[in-house]
Amino acid sequence: MDLIKKYFPKISATQAAQFEQLEPLYREWNEKINVISRQDIENLSERHVLHSLAIARVIGFGPEAQILDLGTGGGFPGIPLAIFFPETRFTLVDATGKKIRVVQEVADALDLKNVTAIHTRAEDLKMLGQFDFVLSRGVAPLDKLMVWGQKFLKKKHFHALPNGILALKGGDLRAEIKALPGKGKSYTDVFPIKEFFTEPFFEEKSVVYVQG
Repeated sequence: MDLIKKYFPKISATQAAQFEQLEPLYREWNEKINVISRQDIENLSERHVLHSLAIARVIGFGPEAQILDLGTGGGFPGIPLAIFFPETRFTLVDATGKKIRVVQEVADALDLKNVTAIHTRAEDLKMLGQFDFVLSRGVAPLDKLMVWGQKFLKKKHFHALPNGILALKGGDLRAEIKALPGKGKSYTDVFPIKEFFTEPFFEEKSVVYVQG
C-alpha cells in the first residue's frame, strides 16, 4: 500500500482501503485457486497493482467511459484501474473460468460496482458493445490484439488519446510494432514505465498505445 501512496498520494480513503484489501484477498484466493505465481504474490503491489496503474500515468479515463480488459487473468490491469477510476466501466474477460471466478469474487469483496467479469475466449467474443479502449497485459502480440480488439472500439473519441489499444509490454518491441499494419509508425506510441516508477522491475517495461 505504501508503494501505491508513494506514486498516487491523492487517492481517496475509500480507494486506499480497497487497495489495502487487494493483497489479503489475492493471497486467500491463491491458496484455493492458483492464479498468481508464488514469486509474484510476494510482490503483488509492485508487479501487479502498480504495474497496472502505469496505464493511469498515460491516460485518465473519463466518467462513464467503457474499457475492455482482454485476457485479464486474475484481474490485471482491470481491477486496480477500476479502483482508481470508480466512475469508469470496466469489462474484464478471460478464457479461464477459475480466473474469472477470482476476478468476480475480488470485485464483489471490494464492492466494485463498475466491474463486469465474463468467461470467454477473446476469439469467441460476441459483440459486447463498444468501448473507448481495449487493455491487455502480456496476452498476445500487438497485431493480434488489434484483430481481436479493433471491432469493439467506439468511433467517437472523448479522451486526450483517440480510442485504441493500451497494452502493458516488456522488452524490445520493435518487431511487434513493425508487424502492425503500416509498420505501426503513424499510430503507435511507447511510454517507458521507468519514466513513471523508479523500481528496477519496470526498467524494460512499457505501456504501448495503438490507435484504433
